[in-house]
Amino acid sequence: MDRDYLYNHWICLYICSMKIRNLHQPFEFELQELQDYQATEHTNTFFEMVFVLEGKGVQIINNHRLPYAADKLFLIFPQDSHDFEISTTTKFFFIRFNDSYLKTQSRDWIQKLEFIFHNHNHLPGCILKTVTDKPLVRSLVEALIREHSNHDPQQQELIKQLINTIITVAARNITLIAPVLAGKEHVTDAVSMLNYIHRNIYQPEELSTQKLANYFHVSPTYISEYFKNKTGQSIQQYITDYRMKLIETRLRYTDMQINEMVYEFGFSDASHLNKQFKKHTGMNPTEYRKSVVNK
Repeated sequence: MDRDYLYNHWICLYICSMKIRNLHQPFEFELQELQDYQATEHTNTFFEMVFVLEGKGVQIINNHRLPYAADKLFLIFPQDSHDFEISTTTKFFFIRFNDSYLKTQSRDWIQKLEFIFHNHNHLPGCILKTVTDKPLVRSLVEALIREHSNHDPQQQELIKQLINTIITVAARNITLIAPVLAGKEHVTDAVSMLNYIHRNIYQPEELSTQKLANYFHVSPTYISEYFKNKTGQSIQQYITDYRMKLIETRLRYTDMQINEMVYEFGFSDASHLNKQFKKHTGMNPTEYRKSVVNK
């Protein structure tokens, strides 16, 4: 089960026919009050978060449509096609950031971004699933708007903290979309198992078949057969593929060294990581990083 399948599909389908928008600075904000939105669909080469302060309409992501209203937060990834159809005058707040911004962030923050990137479904709709998080994000957005216009000391540092807090809230809500059904006598939802794997991908000791079986209170044989029937892959193959996807993201969007990835993802040494990555992509990590940087 490839969590990037929609992402890759829409790259192929749209990149030749749509307007491409680039971001030439690490991050930017834009507050817009609109009665209609630019009708021409476009794709971005940067990440974008959109918060609706006022108004109603329809959000369109990759040709999927869903209504929007105030206090909704949307995520738009590089190469997603997106548009808005506005029903009533809408005040949007856009936060945009590119890979040069990502490279300045801490490891913990990058892990949150990776979780969002590999688990978000690239479909329309607000990602805020808890009632209390909507006013929280609204207050953070309003603080960003004030801070952006004040030009007070340490403005940039505070702005980065506010952005990262919003992203942390987004990661938490994506986790809540597919809650793990711990304590059940039978595993009835493969998504719950996938979510457990995604949440523990940086703790390899938690990802053995026996650990999964213990967590869900079923036998190792049952959980292995169930997982393969639902995903078409063994548990360990899925874990390996997912880990390789995360390493691809790190190589593309961060300056993290190979030895740091060895430690973080639980490889025995750099040779072990290189071998696994080359088997997955046909290139070693250094070759892969050069190939994506030069595109």
